[in-house]
Amino acid sequence: MDTSILYLHGFTSSPTGEKATRLRELLTPLGIRFNAPDLNVPSVAALEFEQMVLCALDAAAADPPSVVVGSSLGSLVALEVVRRGVHAPVVLIAPALGVAVHWIDHVADGDPVLLYEGTEDECRVHRRFFENMSAVTCDDRAPATAVTVFMGREDESVPFEKVREVWEGWERSGLLVPESRFVEIEDGDHSLAGSMDLVAAEIVRKAATGDEGLGVPLSRRERGQGRGQG
Repeated sequence: MDTSILYLHGFTSSPTGEKATRLRELLTPLGIRFNAPDLNVPSVAALEFEQMVLCALDAAAADPPSVVVGSSLGSLVALEVVRRGVHAPVVLIAPALGVAVHWIDHVADGDPVLLYEGTEDECRVHRRFFENMSAVTCDDRAPATAVTVFMGREDESVPFEKVREVWEGWERSGLLVPESRFVEIEDGDHSLAGSMDLVAAEIVRKAATGDEGLGVPLSRRERGQGRGQG
């Protein structure tokens, strides 16, 4: 089986972040290609959601994925690339669902916005990114492919109940594809560090069953039409 995973990292993280590194360690020995583009585009300071989506679409076009995996903010990118034509099942890890207004309501004043002050992760991101993220709506509708969500009850970054609320809305819509499921990690925080073996097993299962097959991404010209923002 020719299997490639498109992994989309979280906010100001990287393709070598904690989750990505652990999943790579678990999946590559199985012969699964781990395609993890750097979504800090055009840079951390000048982040743009649309550029992140286009970067992910380019990565999918270069190596069509068997499964799209999104972590935190990367989950919104994953939903958007599926909406734009990457036809593959989705696995979302601690996804930033249902928190659009939090992007601007929970950041400090100023432009650029100072993040993680006094830590090794300290950085600055222009305020327009947070304003734009507050208008992203790609999580309003269930994806057109099978989706599994892993969410920790003790997530300190994304409120568990907000994510659960989005999931229940997807269920009520009747649009969730069979084989979709919500996996609650009772003592899991945002890192879900102790649960990556479960996530890896789900990725392998999704790839093996081929719920939605391999997708054919849209052309770059088509991709630019219709953003995941209101």
